[in-house]
Amino acid sequence: MNNYDSIKTAILNKQNIIAYYKNLKREMCPHVLGTKKGREHGLFYQYGGESSSGAIIAGSDKNWRCIPIEGLTIVTICDGEWHTAYNHSKSNSCIDVIDVEVEF
Repeated sequence: MNNYDSIKTAILNKQNIIAYYKNLKREMCPHVLGTKKGREHGLFYQYGGESSSGAIIAGSDKNWRCIPIEGLTIVTICDGEWHTAYNHSKSNSCIDVIDVEVEF
């Protein structure tokens, strides 16, 4: 299964993923998957791991990550507590065409 399909499965089953992006381990909950300007992108809520944006603070509304799927490596789906922030329904500019999004 490719990364896109793995992440889509995680969204449909409300599962977490662990992946590497820019050589940093990311623990994330995928919320939206689709394309932006024709490239596959995902909107993730990062709850653990490392980030070039600074420390990950649990529950922060600043943990949203818009990541091109081609940039993710070693994607692993895992079960665990679902993480999000109060602003999960806010419109975003991360994805132009939505394929799938998590249900609340």
